Amino acid sequence: MKMSRHSAWAVGLAAATLIGVPAAAYAGTIQQTDTAASVSAYDPYYAPAEGKTGAALKAALHDIVKNQSKIGYSSVWNALKATDQDPANPGNVILLYSGRSQSKSAYGGDSDDWNREHVWAKSHGGFGTATGPGTDLHHLRPEDVTVNSIRGNKDFDEGGSPVPEAPGSLTDADSFEPRDAVKGDVARMLLYMAVRYDGGDGFADLEVNDRVGNGSSPAMGRISVLKEWNRIDPPDAFERRRNQVIFDVYQHNRNPFIDHPEWVDSIW
Repeated sequence: MKMSRHSAWAVGLAAATLIGVPAAAYAGTIQQTDTAASVSAYDPYYAPAEGKTGAALKAALHDIVKNQSKIGYSSVWNALKATDQDPANPGNVILLYSGRSQSKSAYGGDSDDWNREHVWAKSHGGFGTATGPGTDLHHLRPEDVTVNSIRGNKDFDEGGSPVPEAPGSLTDADSFEPRDAVKGDVARMLLYMAVRYDGGDGFADLEVNDRVGNGSSPAMGRISVLKEWNRIDPPDAFERRRNQVIFDVYQHNRNPFIDHPEWVDSIW
């Protein structure tokens, strides 16, 4: 029997759901998923964006991803235990810039704890920890308390001095460069934020530009560097799985640049 595109999608979606995220996800333990199959299954999710480029593509993606569930800031702790679970050790999370595998229970505000890093610095647009951009899991990641403080609200660029406790990361007075393995991850998180938050929802219109030192303006840079990072560090299994967990369990929206990294150059 010949199946239509949509009936084939339904079969794929059912399969992805069955093998994807169990009830244990809510307690911070996630089984591994077949992320390649999941991305293929979700092609209809992006149907309104098909054939578009530039500003039209950005607007279409905004209309898609703005439909989401939201969680409060106190719920982010347990969510990150699920989204950033170490695939080799389900009792740990992987810290974004440090690359260190650390116990899920070693979180808080003490030295060497992990805490909640806003990759889009929450002062860039002044949204703080408000439900919405301040709690959006697509840009919140676990990070060492000290490293998080060093990164602060700096924009992203290349160069600087080594960051203690974050091998491969560099920083200077106005910018931060993450380790090579997550350069693309950082880029795609920032670009998601620039698409998702356009001035509606009572929050600032977040945009990327080609500057550093953006301060409290609702902007992050540098877009030329972020585009290059997206090209040289494509989505890996960890990043795709994370996108899937956020979709299935928490927010029910996706980061389109993980599923379609080629759209970065189509928009910017």
